[in-house]
Amino acid sequence: MDKKNRQKRLRLLVSELNKDRKKQAKKIDILCNDFIAAQREFIKKLGTISFTANFYESIVGITDLSTLILTASKLIKDKIRDLNVAFFLRQEDNFELHMHESEQPTALDKQQLENCFSAELVNNICKSNKICSLDDMFAMGLEGKLSVLSRISAATIPLGPHGSSVGFLLIYRPLENELTPDELNNIAAIAPGLSGAIQSCQALLQSAD
Repeated sequence: MDKKNRQKRLRLLVSELNKDRKKQAKKIDILCNDFIAAQREFIKKLGTISFTANFYESIVGITDLSTLILTASKLIKDKIRDLNVAFFLRQEDNFELHMHESEQPTALDKQQLENCFSAELVNNICKSNKICSLDDMFAMGLEGKLSVLSRISAATIPLGPHGSSVGFLLIYRPLENELTPDELNNIAAIAPGLSGAIQSCQALLQSAD
């Protein structure tokens, strides 16, 4: 084999090696990215589990509904910054609205919220038994000043995800700080235990009457 052919063959071998190296590097990058993504998801789940466990530990033994709602609101706000929280609890033909004063600039007062939500709307949201966006609420009949509602990012979290809900949480904050799926999932994770605690408080209140 002459020198020219040897050089040509060597170049081909080097080219094939470079191609193989690039393929291996690409496979390693994919594996690393998959591993990092799985690790991040695992950390998120651990965070949700930790929040849920701490939440349940904090509300266990509370038998007064007002105290329960105040405690739950504080725990949720401590977890998610700049949040406003309102509890809508179903009644036979109406609903009860429970909320506490907030210093947030987008906070709506109780009268404003009552004007936005009719008994029919509350019932429809409860029947949907899912996380509802602001668009979902408008489709169900939400009313109110658009100048106010257009400035917020809002969602409802059902209280009782395994059946007809006892009500829902309305959470909202400024639109520029839009609610994220992870934040909604964190609150949804505590909903089963919270709805059970609410039902227990309501049963004790009824028995006392």
